[in-house]
Amino acid sequence: MLRLSAIGDVVHAVPVVRTIQAHWPETAITWVVGALEHSLVGDLPGVEFLVFDKSLGWRAYRGLRKSLQGREFEVLLDLQPSLRASIAAMGIRAPIKLGFDRKRAKDWQWLFTTHRIAATPRQHVMEGFFGFLETLGIRDRVLRWDIPVPEEARRHAQQVLPADKPVLAINPCANLRLRNWRTWNAEGYAAVADHAAERHGLAVVLTGGPSEREQEFGRQILRLCRSSAPLDLIGRTSLKGLLAVLERAVALVAPDTGPAHMATAVGTPVIGLYASTNPMRASPYLSREWLVDKYPEALYAEYGLTVQEAPWGKRVRNPEAMNRIRVRDVTGMLDAFMARRNPDPHGG
Repeated sequence: MLRLSAIGDVVHAVPVVRTIQAHWPETAITWVVGALEHSLVGDLPGVEFLVFDKSLGWRAYRGLRKSLQGREFEVLLDLQPSLRASIAAMGIRAPIKLGFDRKRAKDWQWLFTTHRIAATPRQHVMEGFFGFLETLGIRDRVLRWDIPVPEEARRHAQQVLPADKPVLAINPCANLRLRNWRTWNAEGYAAVADHAAERHGLAVVLTGGPSEREQEFGRQILRLCRSSAPLDLIGRTSLKGLLAVLERAVALVAPDTGPAHMATAVGTPVIGLYASTNPMRASPYLSREWLVDKYPEALYAEYGLTVQEAPWGKRVRNPEAMNRIRVRDVTGMLDAFMARRNPDPHGG
């Protein structure tokens, strides 16, 4: 199996592995994965991992070819339609190299594969991954992750998180990419943190990656909070440590970003914030009822298209798109979630 990145897509690929293991338990699975992503899933039982470290440049390809020398596989599942992954796939010997259908096979992936999955329109990313197994004859799906969480990471989460209050995690930032605006505003996150603390007695924790941009964004949220004092863990956890924190949270508030799917993997519901990307394609798979979805509105305002008319996966390339989400949209969804979690026995 070839899926190098990104965090969310690698998490989506784990149930593919679990399904193969459940249906074909004697099958040996080798997964070619990125270095960062390996730190999250590299200890999955029953899987051999070959690490492709893109920071090494062409040496990464040479290293992969060396580790594969003299080996041949029955099938390659090429789950990543990108030129980098396709060049890596050239070094994998297999009579069947299964890729996406022509429409979804970006960066000319079809030139590097021998077979393609069925062209099924308007699928969630994970549904598309399961399409690889359907092509191989496996129709059932095992929606199970069970990504190992080290006890050390769990102990650290227990030490740093409040023991006397339920925890709401907020992972405010999405990855910074060219013309890809998926992060909500700091004022909104601060207002949600205050509401969570005041209305529901939740302890709020901020999570995220180590980039200076993310850490400064977290500090900005803290400065804007009026009554709450969120615990700032942005850049202070490994991926396994983040998994342990999300495991302890009652819910996560996040835009379209990898940690949202990590939360799904540990059974934590996600209040997803979407305006620039289509949540029907990329939302947390088990939390669709908790979506704050302004994508149809933003899509029509930017392009004059409905969701049905737009190409699947069309992104709204406008830095103001996420500002269509209002504080009341998010706090209202949080209120609904908490009411479901803690129903009032007196009907109040």
